[in-house]
Amino acid sequence: MAYQMDASLTEGPIGKKLVLFALPLLMGNVLQSLNGTINAIWVGSYLGESAFAATSNANNIMFFLLSLVFGIGMASTILIGQSVGAKDEVQAKRVVGTSALFFLALSLVITAIGLFFSPAILRGMNTPHDAMEFATAYLRIIFIGLPFMYGYNFIMMIMRGAGDARTPFYFLLISTFLDIVLNPLFIFGLGPVPALGISGSAVATVIAQFVSLACLIWFLYRKKHYLRITREDVPYLRFDKQIIASLVKKGIPMGLQMLIVSTSAIAVINLVNSYGSVATAAFGAAMQLSSYVQMPAMAIGGAVSTLAAQNVGAGKWDRVHKTTIMGIVINFCMTGVLVALIYLFNKQALGLFLKDPSAVAIGMRINLITLWAFILFGITFVVSGVVRATGAVMIPLLTTFLALWCIRIPLSYYLSSHYGLDAVWWSFPVGFTVAIVLSICYYVWGNWKQAKMLGSNQAQAAR
Repeated sequence: MAYQMDASLTEGPIGKKLVLFALPLLMGNVLQSLNGTINAIWVGSYLGESAFAATSNANNIMFFLLSLVFGIGMASTILIGQSVGAKDEVQAKRVVGTSALFFLALSLVITAIGLFFSPAILRGMNTPHDAMEFATAYLRIIFIGLPFMYGYNFIMMIMRGAGDARTPFYFLLISTFLDIVLNPLFIFGLGPVPALGISGSAVATVIAQFVSLACLIWFLYRKKHYLRITREDVPYLRFDKQIIASLVKKGIPMGLQMLIVSTSAIAVINLVNSYGSVATAAFGAAMQLSSYVQMPAMAIGGAVSTLAAQNVGAGKWDRVHKTTIMGIVINFCMTGVLVALIYLFNKQALGLFLKDPSAVAIGMRINLITLWAFILFGITFVVSGVVRATGAVMIPLLTTFLALWCIRIPLSYYLSSHYGLDAVWWSFPVGFTVAIVLSICYYVWGNWKQAKMLGSNQAQAAR
């Protein structure tokens, strides 16, 4: 049975739609974090603190690389969401064809650059000397798998814009299962498979991503998804000037926003690295746990963005505002529960990654100071998701820059020389507080509802 265009997110109870759409996103985030956590346990427990510190540095770089295409992916998602809301299948396929070429070209360029400059990038991050060899080997293999990772994320964002969050999740299950099974196989070796150490963890990840992407593409064509590019749709597989202009104009600020987030994370870990591998390992373990705390915010934020985009396309602004409120309430409840659970089992959770008592103690201190503030992060994520769904991207970019590079990073670097690592940890809640105040002010008093993704015929005026 062929997939047909469905704009059902513009009708029905908002709370139910939001939860049902967000659940696959949340479970997908859980799977990805669980996958990373299990891999981190293998590396940290059996290969030591230096290897774990290496993966922490390399993973921050991978987040940076995902940020490079996040903006284009989000712009594509919003354009498709608005097109589906307006029931314009032709425009949706124009977006798919143009953005697909972009993702392919960019991934190949970044892979080539990354393979050559991996050591220089890691040195620039002040990676601990004892972790450098591990990190270089790990990162180079990850770069080889970058086109597969970009390809999967592109298809995932396209399908979410069309209102389908379940199908990408099913194939994420395949990727996660393969990664978990293959990690110990390639790390320790078995039979004809050689023991590759930390490089084996990267090889397992690349294989899992490739298989998942191939299966997803096969499935979409087998089921005749309406956004697939068929022989008749080949004319859409080109650099459409109007679509490119929108992707660049709207996508670059959204990509820069993620770059600001990722580079600030690199700046923080660069500072933490100067305190040695124990501090780096503790910070890496704490960030593993905080990734779970952020998952509801990311899931609800992605859901509200898609719901808002479709309703903007349909001109239903009352549903856009209701989506914002419901998103904040759901996020507050879900994030609060996770924060409470980690506080209850703080030491035990960190003990999954760390064996050194001093590293565990530092990790517990990090969680004590930072975890509760991720509730504020969630509210900001939801509000920004709704605002971006209209095409208003500059103020969220400015808000993120002010909160991170004008508040968090200066506080971390300046105060850490006086108060040690505690200043780094306290910069998190301070930065989140600034971000939420600025985001809410713009939502209430800003002109984001007048923003447009393409021409006036593609965006409905606020009513």
